[in-house]
Order: sequence, then C-alpha cells, then structure tokens
Amino acid sequence: MKSEKTDLLVHDFLQNLLKGNRANCSAIARQYLAQNHSVMDLYEEVFKVALYEVGRLWETNRITIATEHIATAITEGILNEFFEQIISGKRYNKKVVVACVEKEQHQVGIKMVADVFEMKGWESFFLGTGISVIELVRFIRDVQPDLLAISLSVYFNFSNLLKMLKTMKDEFPELQIILGGQAFRHVSNDASPGLGNIVILSDLYLLDKYIDTMNSKL
Repeated sequence: MKSEKTDLLVHDFLQNLLKGNRANCSAIARQYLAQNHSVMDLYEEVFKVALYEVGRLWETNRITIATEHIATAITEGILNEFFEQIISGKRYNKKVVVACVEKEQHQVGIKMVADVFEMKGWESFFLGTGISVIELVRFIRDVQPDLLAISLSVYFNFSNLLKMLKTMKDEFPELQIILGGQAFRHVSNDASPGLGNIVILSDLYLLDKYIDTMNSKL
C-alpha cells in the first residue's frame, strides 16, 4: 500500500520529469530505493504512476508532445541505471520476447516487463517499438521463446493488437501470450477467461506472481 511519503515522492518525480531534469529524477529514484523499496516497487509505484499522469496531461493538451517525449526518455534512461540490480543470479532455462503492438510509440512499460523477467531469472528479448508483425514472426521462429509479452499503451491501436494476436495464434498456436500496458489500466482481473493462452496482467505485481507460477512448474 502506498504511503503519503511515496505520494509526495511521486509528485516530486513527476514535476522534475515535466521540467526535463534527469539528474533530479535519478536522485529521487535512488532515494526511493534507499527507503528499502525494491526495483519493482520503483517501477510500479513511481515510474508507472508518473508516466500515466504524463500521458493523461498530454491527452488533455496540458503538455506538449515534446515534454511527453522528454519525460519518457528520462525514465527509460533511468531504467538502465539499475541494470546490476535487475539481473538475477539464479537463471531458468526460459525465454520471453517482449514487444509493443505495431505502430505503438511507447516502450518504457514493456521495458519494465522485460526487466521483471530478468529479475526472475528469464532471458528476455526486448524488441520495443517499431517491429512489424512480419519481423516479429521471424524473430519468434528464430528464438523459440516460451512466452510472448505484448504492450498496448494507446487504445487507438487496439485493432492492430487484434491483428497481431490473430497472426500469432495462426503461426504459433501453442505460444503463451501475456498482454499489458496503459490501455488495460481498467482491467481488474489478472486472467481473462475465454482467451485461451492469452492472459491480461494489469500490473507488475501480477506479472511477478505469474512468473513465479511459471517457474514453479520447472
């Protein structure tokens, strides 16, 4: 459960994001970790909350696209600062491909997902944005992952997600797929019935539990 102290810290982080001050944002992130929080807490309770608000401000024309891009770039840069704390010493013989829906422009969320898999001992292949469905199919054939994670940030691209899922099901009918992203922020259940091998995970804590379940089957 978030505390008032965390709320104030998130507000401070957000204001520095909007000002484009990476040094302050980095210092705030390290301050949060110094309070005995985990990297996953940092991602879920600070970065995610702040970026969702950045997205809302942009959608309501209260900030420019340039400000939104700077905030996103700063956060993604800070993710890389914690690389040594992300890689787990215990490794599982499991691989995941993580990518955005075609034509999506936001990849910070799926980068956090890739990091969580690395924390849990998986080998993650972070493709980010700009990957066509055709190229994704080719890559999956080459890598042969155990799981595919797809991010949808903007609901406008939902039709592209459906096309991608149809292709994945046609090409790899047995491949487990997880979905997440800001477009699913109102989804409360961690597994939508009727979707077969497709699971919707609305936050990183649910993802963490899901991976634990996968690892326990080994």
